[in-house]
Amino acid sequence: MVSLAGLEKGQVVAERTVHLTRDALVRYAGASGDFNPIHYRDDVATRVGLPGVLAHGMLTMGIGSSVVGEWIGDTARIASYVVRFTKPVLVDADAGADVSVTATVGLVKDDGSVRIDLTVTHGDEKVLGKAQAVVLPEPTA
Repeated sequence: MVSLAGLEKGQVVAERTVHLTRDALVRYAGASGDFNPIHYRDDVATRVGLPGVLAHGMLTMGIGSSVVGEWIGDTARIASYVVRFTKPVLVDADAGADVSVTATVGLVKDDGSVRIDLTVTHGDEKVLGKAQAVVLPEPTA
């Protein structure tokens, strides 16, 4: 379990890039129950004015929180997690899409908790804005 003691504002605590494929989107649709065809059919996506198939917003959000969870080692310590969706993740049929996450200490609070600010990008575009998780200190025995 990761200790929050000694963390400083601006410190990068975790980074990861997740490669998404169309197959991954179909699997996520099955797991989430979100079968909107804009997440797996180009013809439907373009018919409604989108540039192509988009990753589920909740999948993108989940990728961000999973980076924090893996770093901290105990997802029960994530007290809150908020994001603003700013850009969609376009998933190419052949090349897929990479979603990159950098988790940085944004604030160390007096109660020992830490706000983690997430930068979540696809290419050069931020796809989540104001993505923040509050992590609680490790429980005492």
